[in-house]
Amino acid sequence: MPPSIIAIVILGLLFVLLAGGMPLGFAMGLSGFLGTLLLIDVNASLALLGQTAYETGLAYNLSVIPMFVLMGYIAGEAGLNESLYRACNAWLGHRRGGLALATIGACGAFAAICGSSLATAATMAQIALPEMRKYKYDDRLATGSVAAGGTIGILIPPSVVMVIYGLLTETSISQLFLAGFVPGILTVLGFMATISIACRIDPTLGPPAARTAMPERFKALGSVWGSALLFLVVIGGLYVGWFSPTEAASVGTCGAFVLGLVNRKTPRQLLGTTLIDTVKTTAMIFTVLIGAILFNNFLILASVPSLVSDWISGLPLGKTAVLLVIVLMYFVLGCLLDSLAMILLTIPIVFPIVKALGYDPVWFGIIIVMVVELGLITPPIGMNVFVIKGMVKDVPLETIFRGVTPFIIAQIILIGALIAFPDIALWLPSTMAQ
Repeated sequence: MPPSIIAIVILGLLFVLLAGGMPLGFAMGLSGFLGTLLLIDVNASLALLGQTAYETGLAYNLSVIPMFVLMGYIAGEAGLNESLYRACNAWLGHRRGGLALATIGACGAFAAICGSSLATAATMAQIALPEMRKYKYDDRLATGSVAAGGTIGILIPPSVVMVIYGLLTETSISQLFLAGFVPGILTVLGFMATISIACRIDPTLGPPAARTAMPERFKALGSVWGSALLFLVVIGGLYVGWFSPTEAASVGTCGAFVLGLVNRKTPRQLLGTTLIDTVKTTAMIFTVLIGAILFNNFLILASVPSLVSDWISGLPLGKTAVLLVIVLMYFVLGCLLDSLAMILLTIPIVFPIVKALGYDPVWFGIIIVMVVELGLITPPIGMNVFVIKGMVKDVPLETIFRGVTPFIIAQIILIGALIAFPDIALWLPSTMAQ
């Protein structure tokens, strides 16, 4: 059987397994193993399976993932998310849509110490949704702002998705982190502008909350010193060249733990559940990663990347048009797959094309992360939407998807701006210490 036919059959098998409810990592690993078995002999396939699992589990560069995951969990347990929300609420809550504005601001700030969108959405939902419901916010704005704000977790550094992209493409993770900072700030501002426009059109969406006295505002602002210091140490250390990404993750985790002690949390409180949650999350990520590597090895053996690359290169399209086709492909995939699956399945195929076109890999990485953000809130998958739905079971899923629609439009505009002006992402990395 020709390799191209085998590839089509195995791709079909992958989607059948996913539709049947098999976890993503196992579905990709099994499909990749069976495909490799059809292309080469059984002994070589089993050897490749064992070698992939062993080398992935022991890879030093991948140790950055559990450290950043642990940093995020400890930061949440230390109450840093609550202090960030209180500070944003104190300064913005009295405006129309102010609690939603505070939610976006707090999500952006918490994203600077947590590399997971789902974790950002889940922790902020627990704090922000009860407050917005207290002031009778429309369910669309309340749930939509939390779901959309959570997506910022993978854009503002540190970001687990950026780490995976950097390792797959051999792109500097430090440069990716710095490149995501300005687009992340613009995303926060863009989402805030979206809320302001929506509440100006329909003031009933987000009534003003109680005004906070000026002394209380500065007191709330002073309570976020720990989060600000932690971000400056981690990202500043990367910027000036003091730390590698792995070292920065370790320093950030220790810093979050110390801040937890300062906030009168006991070591048992800080580490009791966070270590278990970190192990669970890391095991999930590594299972998906090992499965994706097995599947990608099969695709390479079947010459799928070169076939797709030759086909796209042969299209009568210009350089920019090819990029737009790739972005559109990711937008469609975002409706069907989760963020990690998109990155792991497509980058080995797409990245050689982008590199051949002469695009900067750091800039393209930020484009991909922003498109992946869309996938977290677009139907029918929209992982962030389902996280919020699990917390407000009385709100229909349709209402939450309607609530995130304006933020999807804002994100598309921001992606267009980044494509038109690459220096938005590339300026800050160009100034870092080499």
